[in-house]
Amino acid sequence: MAKVRVERTDDGGFRATNDRGAEVLIGGGDQDGVFTPVELLLAAVGGCNIVTVEPLTAQRGHRLVRLATTVQADKAEKNLLGPVTVTYDVELPSEAADEVYRSVAARVHEKHCTVSRTLQEGTEVRLELP
Repeated sequence: MAKVRVERTDDGGFRATNDRGAEVLIGGGDQDGVFTPVELLLAAVGGCNIVTVEPLTAQRGHRLVRLATTVQADKAEKNLLGPVTVTYDVELPSEAADEVYRSVAARVHEKHCTVSRTLQEGTEVRLELP
């Protein structure tokens, strides 16, 4: 099970925390030093992809020299994102690593990244009020 708590802070901002003690500050697009909720969604997509690609390429003997993603989406409507695009930025250790990296990244995108798959398939979001 995945679980985070999001709460308003004393200074009027917002903070998300998990049970392992990590935290992220959340706010509006006009505030410095915080992520917007949409940016966190995009970070989750990019993070899920490279956190999954990294060990799989390394296990196949090709630890990538540089591995990063840029994730972006435009709004399709006022409160709805259009397609999400994940763009990899990699530096390969060798020519042989290219095929492995491309194969792994495609499989991760299609089958293994929980965040991307959830967005692609759609999932119910339930609201529980006290």
